[in-house]
Amino acid sequence: MDKREALLILNLIPQIGPVRVRKLLERFGEPADILAANRKSLQEVNGIGAEIAQNIIDWEKHVDLEAELNAVEKAGARLLIEDDGEYPGNLREIYDPPLVLYVMGKLLPRDDKGIAVVGSRETSNYGMETAKKLSYQMAYSGVSVISGLARGIDTAAHQGALAAKGRTVAVIGAGLNQIYPPENQSLADKIIETGSAVISEFPMNAKPTPQNFPMRNRIVSGMSMGTLVVEADLKSGALITARMALDQGKLLFAVPGRIDSLRSRGCHQLIKQGAKLVEDVGDVLSEFEFLFPKEDNSAGEKPALARADLSDNEALIYKLIETDEVDIDTLIEKSNLPSPTVSATLLGLELKRLVKQLPGKRFVRVG
Repeated sequence: MDKREALLILNLIPQIGPVRVRKLLERFGEPADILAANRKSLQEVNGIGAEIAQNIIDWEKHVDLEAELNAVEKAGARLLIEDDGEYPGNLREIYDPPLVLYVMGKLLPRDDKGIAVVGSRETSNYGMETAKKLSYQMAYSGVSVISGLARGIDTAAHQGALAAKGRTVAVIGAGLNQIYPPENQSLADKIIETGSAVISEFPMNAKPTPQNFPMRNRIVSGMSMGTLVVEADLKSGALITARMALDQGKLLFAVPGRIDSLRSRGCHQLIKQGAKLVEDVGDVLSEFEFLFPKEDNSAGEKPALARADLSDNEALIYKLIETDEVDIDTLIEKSNLPSPTVSATLLGLELKRLVKQLPGKRFVRVG
């Protein structure tokens, strides 16, 4: 049995989990050695009682390894462990990284520079539109959007990123054969088809149970550089994700809402406790300026319109700005692009230090 199979078995054995397995690895060194250990040596490890030790010894009674591997293959999924280059680098740094990740689609190194976007399942039109807009703008700027595929804000976050033709990763609280909620199966399919990823740490056919979602949330926050809460009441699971983000040393952002809206009280509480208030996407991306290095023109760099890193829309908007300041309505009219696209394009140009925004939503070239 190889390391991947041994870790998969440990992931499938009841009542163990990543933290206990880490302690077992400290004692035995290799996953396969844990499975071969006797009861006495297993119980010498802190947190391993008689029941868990017996589950490990009798793992073949609890785990159908062949059936699980067949389910992975049939679904077109892959199994990742920490040794794999595709395993998210940020997850390696958290206290309890998943032993195994089931992946459909592609994970890329750039996903380590992602932002988690979370919020309530029962949300308002304001919350949905705000989540879509901010996710669109982040994805358009090259930042991966990480969320949980749940109803409400999660769904809007994934939809916004896909609309921008950017990257988004969905972390689910069930097996990959049990997409939840069921109505988001088509959204999951689109995420995979467009080159992003749907991932889980749960067995292929695991059903969505309440205890799964806090475990899922630590992956959402753990994969990301920071977590943005768009709309959440005081009992929302999004606040669990927010606390996990803080525990993991990540930045925390929150969007304010109406003072009389119950759906915004969770966000207002986070802001009172120190989360950065977000009015537009610049409030998030300004904390990560290292992602957008300043331009160095000392070596005779090509003019902006000739640069390969400008999209067609960026080149068009940059040309329309010319040398005089221009308002955003004029840019929308002259470019014939939708308003959200123009806003996201201007943000991209700002992050590349090619334009700057003046009061009154007016824009001018830098320099």
